[in-house]
Amino acid sequence: MNFSIYQSSRIGGRKYNQDRVAYAYTSDALLLVLADGMGGHLHGEIAAQTAIHMYMQAFAQVAHPRIQDPVAFLQDVMQFAHDTILKYAVDHNLPSNPGTTCVAALVQDNQVHWAHAGDSRLYLMRNQELLLLTHDHSLVQQWADWGIIGQEEIRTHPDRNKITNCLGGVPTMFFSESPPPVPIQQNDLLLLCSDGLWGPLEDDGIAEGLDGHALPAAVDKLIAEAILREGPNADNTTALATRLGDGEEAHSTDEAVCTVLDYR
Repeated sequence: MNFSIYQSSRIGGRKYNQDRVAYAYTSDALLLVLADGMGGHLHGEIAAQTAIHMYMQAFAQVAHPRIQDPVAFLQDVMQFAHDTILKYAVDHNLPSNPGTTCVAALVQDNQVHWAHAGDSRLYLMRNQELLLLTHDHSLVQQWADWGIIGQEEIRTHPDRNKITNCLGGVPTMFFSESPPPVPIQQNDLLLLCSDGLWGPLEDDGIAEGLDGHALPAAVDKLIAEAILREGPNADNTTALATRLGDGEEAHSTDEAVCTVLDYR
């Protein structure tokens, strides 16, 4: 598979960085995962790290060199991560369950499959147009769906951080959404990001920042801009971007290669 890829995370104005991000690949498959630990829950970073670890471990075990059933893989691993987070809380006698959003995308057979819970997002950029593939599981998105507020108010509404679905958290409220896959075209770009990035930035600004630029410089600049706009109250801000196409670097391996961002 041919792709370029870059991932980055910054702490923003918070005491801890509870975002986690990673990717893994073989010759035939590319897995991208991002999780945003919930600051209002104890050990949100543990929940996020658990989600990332479960996906990396599962991919390494079953991608030989492709995933047999992408939908089942994405759904089953997310459910397993949710169950593992709940068990961690019980085993460590925590007063509440850690929680995290999660978005996972699998590129295989010229398609992108994805699953998500919460408000971390997956975008597809094609021909300079940024398309949102995920649908936020949040209170403000629900209000927008019902026509109570406008779609443009989601980014600025004071309740925009209240999500309605996550891994861990309230056990009975978890679900994983996995829409039909989307075909991949030459030079498509996929972006996974936490709300620390998409919250302060308009879609047009994200698209402009990515278009025609090398991924490391583009992603770092977008993260810096998002944090600058939010000032001292900036959230953890994390993004992973990959550009797909014959003109990108070839990655040829039958054994899975996993790359988790180092937060030390």
